[in-house]
Order: sequence, then C-alpha cells, then structure tokens
Amino acid sequence: MTTLANRPNTALLVVDVQNDVVARAHARDRVVAKIAGLVDGARRSGVPVVWIQHADADLPTGSEGWRIVAELVPADGEALVAKNYGDAFEDTTLEPTLAELGVGHLVVVGAQTDQCVRSTIHGGFTRGYDVTLVADAHTTEDLSQWGAPPPVQVIAHTNLYWSHQSAPGRTARTPMTAEVVW
Repeated sequence: MTTLANRPNTALLVVDVQNDVVARAHARDRVVAKIAGLVDGARRSGVPVVWIQHADADLPTGSEGWRIVAELVPADGEALVAKNYGDAFEDTTLEPTLAELGVGHLVVVGAQTDQCVRSTIHGGFTRGYDVTLVADAHTTEDLSQWGAPPPVQVIAHTNLYWSHQSAPGRTARTPMTAEVVW
C-alpha cells in the first residue's frame, strides 16, 4: 500500500536503457528483450510507461550514446523524463508526472543496477511509493576492475536486499518478468 493519497495506479519506469549505458551491460540483449515484453504488456493493460533518460558530460543530450536503444521506442504520449543524477526523482519532472497519472506503485526496469536503478528504487520508496524491481529486467556492466563484484552478483544482491525492504505503508517486491501482473 502506497503512502501517497489518491494514487492507486501503477506505472512502468524504464530507467536509462540508452545506447552507451547498456553497450557493455551483462546479458544486454536478454534484458532489453524482457523490458520490451514488459513495455508491451503495460501498454496492452493501459499502464503508463515512463521513460527515464540520463544525460551528463559523458552522455551528452542528443548524442547517439544518449539515445534509447533501437529495440525500445517510446510511444506518442508516453512521458519522457530527463535526468542528470542517479535518482530519477532528483531535480526532474518525474514526481509531477506520476502525480498527474495518479501513480503510487512503480515497476522499475533498466540500467545500471548499481547506480541509477538502485538510486531510483530507493528514491521512490523513501518518497512513499510501493516499488517493484523486476528481478530479471535490470542490468549493469562489469565494474570489477574498480572493486565492484561481477555483474551477476551485483544483480543478485540487489534483488536479494530489495525483496527484504520494508517501511510503514509501503511494499517492495522483486518478481521475475513472467510474474508481473498488470
């Protein structure tokens, strides 16, 4: 149960599935295909799809690397939220967009697991949203040369700890794509 009043709806948040963000991502094609299936299912069920698109000095707005991957195409009328920080709520139009849609439950997919996905799920949860992280529809690149665990472990750990999150009046879940019911 969300703690946000009059927000009974669900939205699918597609976080940073951009060319350069997923270029070296673990299981890129499989994860993008899972996300595409979730986007199609959400659309068929009338669930809003909200696209999150990161930009910074290394990912300049309008560049080829900044573009959403060719396999995923935002539909006319779907919200596109530009961001410059890990948390998609931070200094963006995401909150007013979700409020207008009456959304209190977020289903989150995308990249990178240990950066923008993690920041956004925490950001939503602390703001009162119920947050579902789809366990097999997020990914990250291998950052082990900088001390991070391998991508498989980063993804597994994120799924593990998110499945045990709790807070008053909010839920956190980690279903597989096949278990997502709109």
